[in-house]
Amino acid sequence: MNVLGIDYGEKRIGLSFGDSLGLAVPITAAVEPSESDRFARIQSVIRARRIERLVVGMPYNMDGSSGFKAKEVDGFIEQLKARFQLPVSIVDERLTSHQVEQQLRVQNRKVDRRSGEIDSRAAALILQDYLDQQLGQSLEIPEDDREP
Repeated sequence: MNVLGIDYGEKRIGLSFGDSLGLAVPITAAVEPSESDRFARIQSVIRARRIERLVVGMPYNMDGSSGFKAKEVDGFIEQLKARFQLPVSIVDERLTSHQVEQQLRVQNRKVDRRSGEIDSRAAALILQDYLDQQLGQSLEIPEDDREP
């Protein structure tokens, strides 16, 4: 199954791709100046990569509650569903951008925030979480098949 990972931002939308191999990779972010152009970019990726599911990061507060940004992402998810008629899964994205920034610091890499690279790397972390969960579920051994 081909899956598109999404890290929503008001100006930049990080994108990542994953498939049945279970590995998420960042792809070029949607950084177009207008919202309609960013949606057109997402549509282009969906068609080109034959996407069957969208996985969107949800920015919960540290205590697990939904704040203003989470409500904004809810609206974005509704737009995705209406435009693309694809199933959408939600993954907790707390601290993914921070984690990417830390990794880049360790690598002594400077990245222009406007490029969307940080956002797409965060989208890859979000999607990898989803893929790992799916792989873990498919590897579970049913109770009656376990050795005593």
